[in-house]
Amino acid sequence: MVRRHLVLRVVSKLLIPFILLFALYVQFHGDFGPGGGFQAGVIFGAGFILYALIEGIEVARRVAPTALVRLLMVLGLLLYVGVGYVGLFKGANFLNYDVLAHDPVHGQELGIFLVELGVGITVAATMVTIFFAFVDQARR
Repeated sequence: MVRRHLVLRVVSKLLIPFILLFALYVQFHGDFGPGGGFQAGVIFGAGFILYALIEGIEVARRVAPTALVRLLMVLGLLLYVGVGYVGLFKGANFLNYDVLAHDPVHGQELGIFLVELGVGITVAATMVTIFFAFVDQARR
């Protein structure tokens, strides 16, 4: 925990909400330009790791318990794979988004949005899991 460095704590506490907000922007702007799930997941995970470094590991574990982080990893992966299987069940190829809506263009938009959301959730949760694993290893 960074108790002695007051300036670092204050600046980090001011920046963390903007880091997380930027991650959401990258996530939802990924359909139309650079960005998407992976980049947003990395930014969101880095923001949470900064929070854990500033507030302490115990506080971070209360905010994001291990069971919740693992559940998010699984849900993100299931969202990605589920979108792919919906295409199969509707008679198209795996991850063929055209069949997800009444119009192929809307299907493409919905499919890309859902897949990128699944990737973002999985990447952020995986980064937090790896961080917590390193912390646990360092404490031994």
